[in-house]
Amino acid sequence: MSTSIVIADDHPLILKGLKDFLIEKEFNVIASAKNGKDAFALISAHQPDIAILDIQMPFLTGLQVAEKCIDANIDTKIIIITFEKSEAIYNNAKSLGIYGYILKEFAIAELEYCISCVLREYHYFSPELLEYIEIQKTPEALKTLTDTEIKVLKRIADNKTAKEIASDLSISDRTVEKHKSNIRTKLKLASKASSMVLFAQKHKSFLEKHK
Repeated sequence: MSTSIVIADDHPLILKGLKDFLIEKEFNVIASAKNGKDAFALISAHQPDIAILDIQMPFLTGLQVAEKCIDANIDTKIIIITFEKSEAIYNNAKSLGIYGYILKEFAIAELEYCISCVLREYHYFSPELLEYIEIQKTPEALKTLTDTEIKVLKRIADNKTAKEIASDLSISDRTVEKHKSNIRTKLKLASKASSMVLFAQKHKSFLEKHK
């Protein structure tokens, strides 16, 4: 039997695009809604296998609809679609047991695979979202560095030599090497020089806050 789906999005073009795509893939699109209130009413009435919901909708957000489904003991599996790359929304979605979180720019490319995962009881989150969150996270170890060590690491991210860093910070080359040794120890980095450069470049957005 074809998978039953309710979809909701307050953008008519996105809603139509989703519906056309799902019908083309032979899913059973029972109904569609343009706001969260109607979406919840449709989910309550039909109890579909899956509901694909925009996060930002009038009356109720996609996450609020998911919360109401939990309160009403509705087993429909929720997939969220959004333009937002947000760690807070991601964490909220996980805490509500959301099965899928897809970024809209990748929706058509990822949706069919996401649905197949959800039907097998797996959770699916856009790889681009997970990568973004990973980059945004500040490792706890970074918080153990002194201001000077962070300034040194920032310049390492910019591929500056020890001599250039020493000149920038008005310290000796030897002091720079001492800071680098401390950074390597605190961050538990491999002894090869490239490991510190790669780490620094990965967390450049955090380091940029320090002059």
